[in-house]
Amino acid sequence: MAGGWGRQGSGVPLAERVRPGEPAASGASAGGPGPPLDSPARHCWVSDAVDALAGRESDAPVRRPGLLLEWRRTRDGWEGRVVYAARVRDHGWASVEEWVPAALLTAL
Repeated sequence: MAGGWGRQGSGVPLAERVRPGEPAASGASAGGPGPPLDSPARHCWVSDAVDALAGRESDAPVRRPGLLLEWRRTRDGWEGRVVYAARVRDHGWASVEEWVPAALLTAL
């Protein structure tokens, strides 16, 4: 099958592959492949996501899993820059990136 979908792989996970002459990625967790330990990104819940404004019948707040990328301090307090998926149209989902007040973010 074209594109290599039907062939057996080398058995080496993609996260552990390196190009010849390049050092292996450092900072991976001791338990196996994963993000570097010094990565600022963290998983979180985003409360009151943008699709809460889509005219839903329920009054329950919309909460979406997201990825917290960074923090900033503003006059009104801390905000986190997050990326998450939201249902912004009736027929599909889109990625959303926005600064959200810390009060609307909780650990996943």
